Amino acid sequence: MDSLTQFTFGAAISAACLGSKLGPRKAVLIGGLLGTLPDLDVLIPFETKIDQFVYHRGWSHSFFIHAVAAPVIGELILRLFKSLQGSRILVWMTVFLCLTTHALLDSMNAYGARVFWPFFPDPVGTGSIFIIDPVFTVPLLVAVAWAIASANWSAGLKKILVASLVFSTGYLVWGLIVQQHVHARGKSIFAERGIDVTNVKTVVTPFNTLLWRVIGQADGEYYNLYVSLFDDDHDAVVYKHEFDSALVSCVLDDPEYQKMVWFSDGFVRTDLIDGRIIASDYRLGLTPSYIFRFAIAEYVDGQFKKISPEPILPSISNAGTEFGWLGNRISGRPSIRASEQKFLERNEVQDIAEC
Repeated sequence: MDSLTQFTFGAAISAACLGSKLGPRKAVLIGGLLGTLPDLDVLIPFETKIDQFVYHRGWSHSFFIHAVAAPVIGELILRLFKSLQGSRILVWMTVFLCLTTHALLDSMNAYGARVFWPFFPDPVGTGSIFIIDPVFTVPLLVAVAWAIASANWSAGLKKILVASLVFSTGYLVWGLIVQQHVHARGKSIFAERGIDVTNVKTVVTPFNTLLWRVIGQADGEYYNLYVSLFDDDHDAVVYKHEFDSALVSCVLDDPEYQKMVWFSDGFVRTDLIDGRIIASDYRLGLTPSYIFRFAIAEYVDGQFKKISPEPILPSISNAGTEFGWLGNRISGRPSIRASEQKFLERNEVQDIAEC
């Protein structure tokens, strides 16, 4: 999730647990810092940009690391704040909650987090909440702002903090339940259209939990299907994308490409754009504006040359059109996604020389 959300989530937890003993403002500061601590792994230097992409949210997001770190950090907090003496277990548990809820929240994005490292090294990512979702964040932000504005602890402040945490936690559960419902609907629509898919993944679209993207993988192609809770399934538009098998064969043995395949659980596409092979994790973002895209090779004079991975930023030139489409589809109104349709029209499989 975004840093603001992680700060407010940790701050609300800490204020609810320690505010009566420490004061709301100090408790907010401690929890906010703890809530952002796992993301400091971005400061670790990695060999390549793809390493930075696939190994972020690694050991620092592990529940097992948090269990070891919580008593250590807790003892430091106890030494700094004498008013917490005699509350050792409460402080330890608060630290553990602030750290683990950060990782848990990240594991509910499509990007995921390696919460069971080192025993299970693969990232866990449900894709049931977008990295920025105001419905989740705003109640926490209001409660934390209230705590900062309060010089002293009160029963009313406690109720506000608890209510915000209950609402936001319930929203996460709502997302998981809706995801399963939409996943089943998406598989049913594929079957009704005669589309034989071998793997289906359902991820939420930006800023909401009402519109979802159901991705169906098949032999040599994949399909995007956008499903709203308010849809009539008969109006569903399916966007078919073909894999460029010749292009894939050129990078199949590339270690950087293999890392992306591992991290994305196989949801990677390759495109030849302006003489470069671009590998994209197509779970993240909306086609063709994927959030994580990397140039991994150059194609010059009929020859491929591997290059150091270079991130390609998504285009925001059509943001207004995308928001209009998003609003229509969230409300259940049929709408063709113009940017994806244009991408399909011009993105033909190219005839290239053998690698």
